Amino acid sequence: MKALTELQMEQGKAVAPMTPMEKIRLLTQTRGFRFTKSLGQNFLTDENILRKMARAANITKEDAVIEIGPGAGIVTEMLLQEAGTVLAVEIDKALIPFLEETLSPYPNFTLWHQDVLQADLGSWIREQQADGYRRIKVVGNLPYYVTTPIIMKLLEDGLPIDLMLFMIQKEVAQRLAAKPATKDYGALTVGAQFYCRAEKVFDVSPQVFMPKPNVASAVVRLTRHETPPADIPDPALFFALVKAAFGQRRKTLHNALSVMPEVENKAEVARRLEAAGIDPIRRGETLSIEEFARLAQHWH
Repeated sequence: MKALTELQMEQGKAVAPMTPMEKIRLLTQTRGFRFTKSLGQNFLTDENILRKMARAANITKEDAVIEIGPGAGIVTEMLLQEAGTVLAVEIDKALIPFLEETLSPYPNFTLWHQDVLQADLGSWIREQQADGYRRIKVVGNLPYYVTTPIIMKLLEDGLPIDLMLFMIQKEVAQRLAAKPATKDYGALTVGAQFYCRAEKVFDVSPQVFMPKPNVASAVVRLTRHETPPADIPDPALFFALVKAAFGQRRKTLHNALSVMPEVENKAEVARRLEAAGIDPIRRGETLSIEEFARLAQHWH
């Protein structure tokens, strides 16, 4: 059976995208698709949210876009209308035939059936850059259970991604965009904000998903820094210090950093903190990225 978009193209008509609910009904009622809870599948049903996401990502024909977890292709179709080219990476094999049928008529569509944590996104990005695409962007409605690993992999792999726009659990969005000395500020904040400017763009109600998740969502935008906010000669040491500082949030840095493997006693920790100009009785949640970087520079 041919997809509606394919028939329209054969007849020389403009493609009329299906509404989110039309896609979901076609997928669940005609194809017998069942949502998989373990994959965190919650499909967006509100077209207004789609438009807000498009504006927030500022997608243009000069952009090559990677979508993580296209699901029923609801966000994907919006991206295909706006972007120069789109790669959708989907882990659920049950969705692949549906996505191929409904979206493959778009000439700028590529679909990979893979786990994004294992996918070689760098090879696809290099191909698009060779074809002249100026910007690389990543968009996704991320499963809550794997949000942090996906975001940190994209950042730490050093891929030339200019902007990422994700629909994620509201609590995680707040952590990504948090400021020092707030309850949401933590190791994830420092890790993300070392690489990007993080902004929570808008909140999203559970009512606009099918099935409805048990938590509120938010859209977060991560814009890659042109230059890092601090000089870090040894990234591994920097992130080890961040992890230790937040390992036990209620402890002072004097105590929290004593778990570092090369530390013999707390007096040594105090000496290194003072050398970096940081009061040993402060807690990790009060340190800025620049202060963590200064601590790493004076740690040895």
